[in-house]
Parts: sequence; C-alpha cells; structure tokens
Amino acid sequence: MSDHVVPLKVYHRVFGALLILLIITVVAAFVHLGSVGNIMLAMTIAVAKMTLIILYFMHVRYSSKLTMVFAASGFLWMAIMLSFFVSDVAARPDVRPPWTHNTASAPEPADAAHGAEAPAHH
Repeated sequence: MSDHVVPLKVYHRVFGALLILLIITVVAAFVHLGSVGNIMLAMTIAVAKMTLIILYFMHVRYSSKLTMVFAASGFLWMAIMLSFFVSDVAARPDVRPPWTHNTASAPEPADAAHGAEAPAHH
C-alpha cells in the first residue's frame, strides 16, 4: 500500500477555510435568527468544519472506499441519535434549560424566621 502525499498547499487552503468558518461562527453568534435558526446555522458551520477535518487531516479523502463507508456510517449514526434527541425534546410539554428557571430564593424555615434556636441536647 502506497501513501498518498498531499501537497502543503492543500493543507494551507484547508486551514484558511477553517479560519474563515471560525470567523463566520463568531459573527453568527451575534446575529439573532431565532432559536431554531441559530442552531441550524451553527450546526451547518460545524458540519462544514468537521467535513474538512475528516477529509483532509484524517486523510479520508485519499483512503479506500471502505474507510469512506465507515466514516459515513459515523455521520449516519450521529444523525439517528440527534433525531432521537430532537423527537424526545419536542414531545415534552415544557422543557426549559435550568438557567431559565426562576431563581428566587426559597423562604427560610419557620424556626429560623422567628429566631428560635434548636434545643440543646444534654
């Protein structure tokens, strides 16, 4: 089996594309597209970055077809798991992240509110 030699120019272009995608990610973080729109944009950018890394830095582009099948099966499995997650969350009546719940302090216990101390044990 012979190794494929990738020109350095290819790595520089992929690195440049990853930097551009990074800048797009940072800019997109400040744009409000609604909760679904922001998630879809972030996932699209993440998949683009992931594809570049897998194809070029992990050398899947220059590997055998069997390697490509296994890499694609990983994407398929991830899609299946994400669909289970999304359907589970969508089926719940009111699911909010913990940081959005009311964080008002709980009332003090009755004994502490009246200044009573616990009885001493002898």
